[in-house]
Amino acid sequence: MTRTLSRRRGAALSAALLSATLVLSACGGGSTSDDTGTTAAATRTVTAGNGTIEVPADPQRIVTIGNTTLPLIDMGGKPVGVTEVGASELGLIPQEQKATFEAATPLGSSGDQVDMEKLAGLKPDLILAQLPDSEFEQISRQLESIAPTVFWGLDVEWKALADGLSQAGNVTTGLSAQKAQFQEKVATIQKTYAALIADTRFVNVDRWESSDPGTFSIADFGCVEIAQGDLGMDFPRAAEGADPLGWTSLPFEQIAKLSEYDVITYPVDAAGRPKEPFAPVVATNTWKALPAVTSGRALGVFCPGNNSYGPVLQYLDSLGAALATLPAKG
Repeated sequence: MTRTLSRRRGAALSAALLSATLVLSACGGGSTSDDTGTTAAATRTVTAGNGTIEVPADPQRIVTIGNTTLPLIDMGGKPVGVTEVGASELGLIPQEQKATFEAATPLGSSGDQVDMEKLAGLKPDLILAQLPDSEFEQISRQLESIAPTVFWGLDVEWKALADGLSQAGNVTTGLSAQKAQFQEKVATIQKTYAALIADTRFVNVDRWESSDPGTFSIADFGCVEIAQGDLGMDFPRAAEGADPLGWTSLPFEQIAKLSEYDVITYPVDAAGRPKEPFAPVVATNTWKALPAVTSGRALGVFCPGNNSYGPVLQYLDSLGAALATLPAKG
Protein backbone atom coordinates (compact mmCIF):
# COMPACT_ATOMS: atom_id res chain seq x y z
CA MET A 1 0.00 0.00 0.00
CA THR A 2 1.08 3.54 -0.42
CA ARG A 3 4.08 4.30 1.71
CA THR A 4 3.56 7.65 3.41
CA LEU A 5 5.97 7.72 6.26
CA SER A 6 6.59 11.23 7.55
CA ARG A 7 3.17 12.60 6.59
CA ARG A 8 1.40 9.88 8.60
CA ARG A 9 3.53 10.03 11.73
CA GLY A 10 1.71 11.79 14.52
CA ALA A 11 -1.46 11.98 12.44
CA ALA A 12 -3.85 11.45 15.33
CA LEU A 13 -2.32 14.27 17.36
CA SER A 14 -2.18 16.55 14.34
CA ALA A 15 -5.83 15.92 13.51
CA ALA A 16 -6.84 17.02 16.98
CA LEU A 17 -4.73 20.14 16.79
CA LEU A 18 -5.76 21.05 13.28
CA SER A 19 -9.46 20.63 13.94
CA ALA A 20 -9.08 23.46 16.41
CA THR A 21 -7.15 25.71 14.06
CA LEU A 22 -8.81 25.28 10.66
CA VAL A 23 -11.10 28.29 10.89
CA LEU A 24 -13.00 29.91 8.07
CA SER A 25 -14.72 33.24 8.60
CA ALA A 26 -16.10 36.04 6.46
CA CYS A 27 -13.81 39.02 6.19
CA GLY A 28 -15.64 42.30 5.65
CA GLY A 29 -18.83 40.57 4.54
CA GLY A 30 -18.33 41.17 0.81
CA SER A 31 -16.60 43.49 -1.65
CA THR A 32 -14.68 46.55 -0.49
CA SER A 33 -13.50 49.71 -2.21
CA ASP A 34 -10.02 51.18 -2.05
CA ASP A 35 -9.12 54.90 -2.15
CA THR A 36 -9.40 54.96 -5.96
CA GLY A 37 -12.95 53.66 -5.91
CA THR A 38 -11.93 50.27 -7.36
CA THR A 39 -13.97 47.38 -6.04
CA ALA A 40 -11.84 44.60 -4.57
CA ALA A 41 -12.89 40.98 -4.44
CA ALA A 42 -14.29 39.66 -1.17
CA THR A 43 -11.86 37.81 1.05
CA ARG A 44 -11.97 35.29 3.86
CA THR A 45 -9.52 34.15 6.48
CA VAL A 46 -8.19 30.65 6.99
CA THR A 47 -5.91 29.45 9.75
CA ALA A 48 -3.34 26.76 8.99
CA GLY A 49 0.27 25.88 9.73
CA ASN A 50 1.60 29.35 8.93
CA GLY A 51 -0.99 31.32 10.86
CA THR A 52 -4.15 33.17 9.88
CA ILE A 53 -4.13 34.10 6.21
CA GLU A 54 -6.49 36.35 4.26
CA VAL A 55 -7.39 34.64 0.99
CA PRO A 56 -9.75 35.41 -1.92
CA ALA A 57 -13.30 34.24 -1.30
CA ASP A 58 -13.37 32.66 -4.74
CA PRO A 59 -9.78 32.16 -5.94
CA GLN A 60 -9.41 31.73 -9.70
CA ARG A 61 -5.67 31.15 -10.15
CA ILE A 62 -4.43 28.66 -7.59
CA VAL A 63 -0.90 27.28 -7.46
CA THR A 64 -0.34 24.01 -5.59
CA ILE A 65 3.04 23.03 -4.15
CA GLY A 66 4.04 19.67 -2.72
CA ASN A 67 1.28 17.34 -1.53
CA THR A 68 -1.61 19.76 -2.11
CA THR A 69 -1.85 19.16 -5.86
CA LEU A 70 -3.64 15.82 -6.18
CA PRO A 71 -6.01 16.36 -3.23
CA LEU A 72 -7.15 19.71 -4.65
CA ILE A 73 -7.65 18.22 -8.13
CA ASP A 74 -9.47 15.27 -6.53
CA MET A 75 -12.02 17.72 -5.08
CA GLY A 76 -12.56 19.44 -8.44
CA GLY A 77 -9.93 22.18 -8.23
CA LYS A 78 -8.01 23.28 -11.32
CA PRO A 79 -4.61 24.69 -10.34
CA VAL A 80 -2.78 26.88 -12.87
CA GLY A 81 0.64 25.85 -11.57
CA VAL A 82 1.90 22.68 -9.87
CA THR A 83 5.03 20.98 -8.64
CA GLU A 84 5.98 17.54 -9.91
CA VAL A 85 3.96 14.42 -9.12
CA GLY A 86 5.53 11.00 -9.64
CA ALA A 87 4.50 8.94 -12.65
CA SER A 88 3.39 6.09 -10.39
CA GLU A 89 0.97 8.41 -8.58
CA LEU A 90 -0.34 9.92 -11.79
CA GLY A 91 -0.94 6.45 -13.14
CA LEU A 92 -3.44 5.77 -10.36
CA ILE A 93 -5.72 8.79 -10.77
CA PRO A 94 -8.66 9.11 -13.19
CA GLN A 95 -7.85 10.33 -16.69
CA GLU A 96 -9.73 13.61 -16.29
CA GLN A 97 -7.74 14.41 -13.16
CA LYS A 98 -4.51 13.57 -14.96
CA ALA A 99 -5.55 15.94 -17.78
CA THR A 100 -6.14 18.72 -15.22
CA PHE A 101 -2.67 18.16 -13.81
CA GLU A 102 -1.04 18.15 -17.23
CA ALA A 103 -2.84 21.38 -18.20
CA ALA A 104 -1.16 23.24 -15.33
CA THR A 105 2.24 24.90 -15.64
CA PRO A 106 5.04 22.81 -14.06
CA LEU A 107 6.98 24.86 -11.52
CA GLY A 108 9.65 22.46 -10.26
CA SER A 109 10.35 18.99 -8.99
CA SER A 110 9.59 19.79 -5.36
CA GLY A 111 8.79 22.60 -2.95
CA ASP A 112 12.39 23.66 -2.51
CA GLN A 113 12.94 23.65 -6.29
CA VAL A 114 10.10 26.00 -7.29
CA ASP A 115 10.87 28.37 -10.15
CA MET A 116 9.78 31.61 -8.46
CA GLU A 117 9.99 33.71 -11.62
CA LYS A 118 7.72 31.33 -13.49
CA LEU A 119 5.37 31.15 -10.51
CA ALA A 120 5.10 34.95 -10.31
CA GLY A 121 4.43 35.07 -14.05
CA LEU A 122 1.28 32.99 -13.53
CA LYS A 123 -0.15 35.82 -11.40
CA PRO A 124 -1.72 33.47 -8.85
CA ASP A 125 -4.27 34.75 -6.38
CA LEU A 126 -3.63 31.87 -3.95
CA ILE A 127 -0.79 29.43 -3.20
CA LEU A 128 -1.43 26.17 -1.34
CA ALA A 129 1.53 24.20 -0.01
CA GLN A 130 2.22 21.05 1.97
CA LEU A 131 5.87 20.14 2.36
CA PRO A 132 8.47 19.73 5.11
CA ASP A 133 8.61 22.68 7.50
CA SER A 134 12.30 23.20 6.75
CA GLU A 135 11.61 23.54 3.01
CA PHE A 136 8.73 25.95 3.55
CA GLU A 137 10.85 28.15 5.78
CA GLN A 138 13.32 28.59 2.92
CA ILE A 139 10.71 29.82 0.43
CA SER A 140 7.87 31.22 2.55
CA ARG A 141 8.80 34.90 2.15
CA GLN A 142 9.13 34.59 -1.61
CA LEU A 143 5.79 32.80 -1.88
CA GLU A 144 4.00 35.28 0.36
CA SER A 145 5.37 38.19 -1.67
CA ILE A 146 3.67 36.72 -4.76
CA ALA A 147 0.25 35.72 -3.38
CA PRO A 148 -1.53 34.71 -0.16
CA THR A 149 0.04 31.41 0.86
CA VAL A 150 -1.58 28.72 3.01
CA PHE A 151 0.78 26.05 4.36
CA TRP A 152 0.38 22.69 6.08
CA GLY A 153 3.18 20.50 7.46
CA LEU A 154 3.55 16.84 6.58
CA ASP A 155 2.16 15.60 9.88
CA VAL A 156 -1.34 16.90 9.19
CA GLU A 157 -3.97 14.16 9.09
CA TRP A 158 -5.45 13.65 5.62
CA LYS A 159 -9.03 14.56 6.51
CA ALA A 160 -7.90 17.79 8.13
CA LEU A 161 -5.81 18.64 5.07
CA ALA A 162 -8.81 18.01 2.82
CA ASP A 163 -10.94 20.30 4.96
CA GLY A 164 -8.31 23.02 4.87
CA LEU A 165 -7.75 22.79 1.12
CA SER A 166 -11.46 22.86 0.36
CA GLN A 167 -12.00 25.92 2.54
CA ALA A 168 -9.03 27.87 1.19
CA GLY A 169 -9.55 26.84 -2.42
CA ASN A 170 -13.36 27.19 -2.31
CA VAL A 171 -14.00 23.63 -3.50
CA THR A 172 -16.32 22.71 -0.65
CA THR A 173 -19.01 21.25 -2.94
CA GLY A 174 -16.68 18.54 -4.19
CA LEU A 175 -15.54 17.71 -0.69
CA SER A 176 -19.09 17.52 0.68
CA ALA A 177 -20.03 14.93 -1.94
CA GLN A 178 -16.92 12.87 -1.21
CA LYS A 179 -17.53 12.98 2.54
CA ALA A 180 -21.06 11.71 2.05
CA GLN A 181 -19.80 8.79 -0.05
CA PHE A 182 -17.09 8.05 2.50
CA GLN A 183 -19.54 7.93 5.40
CA GLU A 184 -21.92 5.73 3.42
CA LYS A 185 -19.23 3.22 2.45
CA VAL A 186 -17.84 3.06 5.98
CA ALA A 187 -21.32 2.49 7.43
CA THR A 188 -22.06 -0.23 4.87
CA ILE A 189 -18.87 -2.16 5.61
CA GLN A 190 -19.36 -1.83 9.36
CA LYS A 191 -22.92 -3.12 9.14
CA THR A 192 -22.26 -5.89 6.62
CA TYR A 193 -19.20 -7.25 8.38
CA ALA A 194 -19.91 -6.34 12.01
CA ALA A 195 -19.32 -9.85 13.35
CA LEU A 196 -16.19 -10.34 11.25
CA ILE A 197 -14.73 -7.01 12.39
CA ALA A 198 -15.45 -7.82 16.02
CA ASP A 199 -13.96 -11.33 16.02
CA THR A 200 -11.07 -11.24 13.53
CA ARG A 201 -7.38 -10.56 13.95
CA PHE A 202 -6.09 -8.92 10.79
CA VAL A 203 -2.54 -8.12 9.73
CA ASN A 204 -1.47 -5.85 6.87
CA VAL A 205 1.80 -6.67 5.13
CA ASP A 206 3.66 -4.67 2.52
CA ARG A 207 6.92 -4.25 0.67
CA TRP A 208 8.28 -1.27 -1.29
CA GLU A 209 10.67 -0.60 -4.12
CA SER A 210 13.16 0.70 -1.57
CA SER A 211 12.95 -2.44 0.61
CA ASP A 212 16.07 -4.54 1.01
CA PRO A 213 16.02 -7.87 -0.85
CA GLY A 214 14.41 -10.67 1.12
CA THR A 215 12.46 -8.39 3.45
CA PHE A 216 8.85 -7.34 4.06
CA SER A 217 7.03 -5.25 6.66
CA ILE A 218 3.95 -5.34 8.84
CA ALA A 219 2.58 -1.98 7.75
CA ASP A 220 0.45 0.21 10.01
CA PHE A 221 0.36 3.33 7.84
CA GLY A 222 -1.29 4.10 4.54
CA CYS A 223 -4.79 2.89 3.72
CA VAL A 224 -4.77 0.44 6.61
CA GLU A 225 -5.21 3.48 8.88
CA ILE A 226 -8.71 3.81 7.43
CA ALA A 227 -9.46 0.19 8.30
CA GLN A 228 -8.13 0.72 11.81
CA GLY A 229 -9.47 4.14 12.67
CA ASP A 230 -12.71 4.42 10.70
CA LEU A 231 -13.84 0.80 10.42
CA GLY A 232 -12.53 -0.41 13.78
CA MET A 233 -10.71 -3.44 12.35
CA ASP A 234 -8.09 -5.10 14.54
CA PHE A 235 -4.74 -4.61 12.79
CA PRO A 236 -1.37 -4.42 14.60
CA ARG A 237 -0.20 -0.88 15.18
CA ALA A 238 2.71 0.81 16.91
CA ALA A 239 2.45 1.86 20.52
CA GLU A 240 1.65 5.52 21.16
CA GLY A 241 4.75 7.61 20.51
CA ALA A 242 6.70 4.75 18.92
CA ASP A 243 7.90 4.57 15.32
CA PRO A 244 5.42 2.96 12.90
CA LEU A 245 5.71 -0.82 12.62
CA GLY A 246 6.14 -0.46 8.88
CA TRP A 247 9.50 1.21 9.34
CA THR A 248 10.97 -2.12 10.44
CA SER A 249 12.09 -4.51 7.70
CA LEU A 250 11.55 -8.18 8.53
CA PRO A 251 13.38 -11.07 6.83
CA PHE A 252 11.36 -13.53 4.78
CA GLU A 253 12.12 -16.11 7.47
CA GLN A 254 9.55 -14.34 9.64
CA ILE A 255 6.70 -14.76 7.16
CA ALA A 256 5.68 -17.91 9.03
CA LYS A 257 4.81 -15.79 12.08
CA LEU A 258 1.88 -14.35 10.14
CA SER A 259 0.10 -17.65 10.86
CA GLU A 260 -1.06 -16.22 14.20
CA TYR A 261 -3.48 -13.90 12.39
CA ASP A 262 -6.89 -14.85 10.98
CA VAL A 263 -6.78 -12.68 7.84
CA ILE A 264 -3.87 -11.13 5.93
CA THR A 265 -4.19 -8.10 3.65
CA TYR A 266 -1.53 -7.30 1.09
CA PRO A 267 -1.12 -4.74 -1.75
CA VAL A 268 -2.37 -5.35 -5.28
CA ASP A 269 -2.69 -3.15 -8.34
CA ALA A 270 -5.97 -2.07 -9.95
CA ALA A 271 -6.14 -5.39 -11.82
CA GLY A 272 -5.81 -7.41 -8.61
CA ARG A 273 -2.22 -8.55 -9.18
CA PRO A 274 0.30 -8.38 -6.31
CA LYS A 275 2.13 -5.07 -6.62
CA GLU A 276 5.52 -5.56 -8.18
CA PRO A 277 7.61 -4.91 -5.04
CA PHE A 278 5.43 -7.36 -3.08
CA ALA A 279 5.51 -10.14 -5.68
CA PRO A 280 8.66 -11.79 -4.19
CA VAL A 281 6.76 -12.32 -0.93
CA VAL A 282 3.85 -14.24 -2.49
CA ALA A 283 6.34 -16.32 -4.49
CA THR A 284 7.92 -17.83 -1.37
CA ASN A 285 6.95 -21.30 -0.22
CA THR A 286 6.54 -19.96 3.31
CA TRP A 287 3.84 -17.57 2.14
CA LYS A 288 2.08 -20.25 0.13
CA ALA A 289 1.98 -22.50 3.19
CA LEU A 290 0.38 -19.92 5.52
CA PRO A 291 -3.03 -21.05 6.84
CA ALA A 292 -4.59 -17.75 5.75
CA VAL A 293 -3.31 -18.31 2.22
CA THR A 294 -4.36 -21.93 1.91
CA SER A 295 -7.84 -21.16 3.30
CA GLY A 296 -8.56 -18.14 1.12
CA ARG A 297 -8.07 -15.62 3.92
CA ALA A 298 -5.18 -13.68 2.35
CA LEU A 299 -6.80 -10.68 0.67
CA GLY A 300 -5.26 -8.50 -2.00
CA VAL A 301 -6.47 -4.91 -1.53
CA PHE A 302 -5.96 -1.96 -3.89
CA CYS A 303 -4.84 1.31 -2.29
CA PRO A 304 -4.27 4.09 -4.85
CA GLY A 305 -3.47 6.55 -2.07
CA ASN A 306 -4.61 7.76 1.30
CA ASN A 307 -4.15 11.53 1.16
CA SER A 308 -7.61 12.49 -0.12
CA TYR A 309 -11.12 11.09 -0.31
CA GLY A 310 -11.14 9.92 -3.93
CA PRO A 311 -8.37 7.33 -3.52
CA VAL A 312 -9.70 6.32 -0.10
CA LEU A 313 -13.12 5.64 -1.61
CA GLN A 314 -11.45 3.28 -4.10
CA TYR A 315 -9.67 1.55 -1.22
CA LEU A 316 -12.96 1.05 0.63
CA ASP A 317 -14.52 -0.44 -2.50
CA SER A 318 -11.59 -2.83 -2.87
CA LEU A 319 -11.61 -3.78 0.80
CA GLY A 320 -15.35 -4.40 0.80
CA ALA A 321 -15.06 -6.61 -2.29
CA ALA A 322 -12.18 -8.53 -0.69
CA LEU A 323 -14.06 -9.12 2.56
CA ALA A 324 -16.98 -10.49 0.54
CA THR A 325 -14.76 -13.34 -0.69
CA LEU A 326 -13.88 -14.63 2.77
CA PRO A 327 -15.12 -18.16 3.41
CA ALA A 328 -17.33 -18.73 6.42
CA LYS A 329 -15.52 -19.82 9.54
CA GLY A 330 -15.65 -23.54 10.02
